This record gives sequence, C-alpha cells and structure tokens, in this order.
Amino acid sequence: MSANTQERGVMGIRGDATKQSWEDSNFPIVCETCLGDNPYVRMQRQRHGQACKVCDRPFTVFRWRPGGAARYKKTQLCQTCSKTKNVCQVCILDLTYGLPVEVRDKLLAKQQQQTVAVPQSAANQAYFFSQQAIMAENGDPNGDIYNRTGGGS
Repeated sequence: MSANTQERGVMGIRGDATKQSWEDSNFPIVCETCLGDNPYVRMQRQRHGQACKVCDRPFTVFRWRPGGAARYKKTQLCQTCSKTKNVCQVCILDLTYGLPVEVRDKLLAKQQQQTVAVPQSAANQAYFFSQQAIMAENGDPNGDIYNRTGGGS
C-alpha cells in the first residue's frame, strides 16, 4: 500500500470533517433493567451501524441478550444524546429517576430546574453536540446540565 491510500481512509483514518464527529464507543450507556441479571453479557458491536433517532448522526450500535429467554436489546441513541438528556440508550428512560423523558422534563419544570432542549435544525444540532463534546472532554463543571438550577446561583 502506498502512503496516499493510507491517508484516504483504508487504514481507518477518518478524512472527512463530518466523519470525525461520528461516535465510536466501547460500551453503551444503559440502565440496570436493560443490562439484565446476567453478569456475563456477550455484546455485539457494530461501528457506525445506525443513525441516532435524535440527531441523525451515525453511532456505534450494541446488541445483546440480557437473559436466556429474553429478546435481543439494541441501542437506539448515540452516547452524546444519551449524556445530554441523561437517558438510557436502549429504553430511553431517565437514568436517575427511571421515568420517561417527557414526564421527567415536566417534573423538573415544576421544580423550576433547568431542562435541555435539543435544537431542531441540522446546523444547530451539529454546533450544540460539538459544544457538549468539548465540555465533556474538558471536564467543565457547567457541562453537567442537570445539576444546574434555573435560578441564579
């Protein structure tokens, strides 16, 4: 192989700017219910196997069987959206309270805590998720959006 073909992506290098923002993870963000009782879960991983249901970016899909008689479970959201909304990638329930996201957001709004609204347009979504990734990498204390209160602190 020549050096030119290695730069184009044959060796796994992502040359396109949009491909660099694609998610590549080693383990999903799931709740204990979705993970199952078996401590020896065998997971299948497919890199960039599906588009996220929220942001339409490709992400790493994980598939496993939580028990012997259970059906296969599969991730539906990318980790960026899961971390932003604090939800399980499979059942899309809140990780802290175990509630559906809409119910949790209504309860937090009643308590006047800040909730997160994901932008609708593709350009705004790309900017929003890139900023969330930067905050997560830097360990920014303001990156944890669910620990901030709506009132001035």
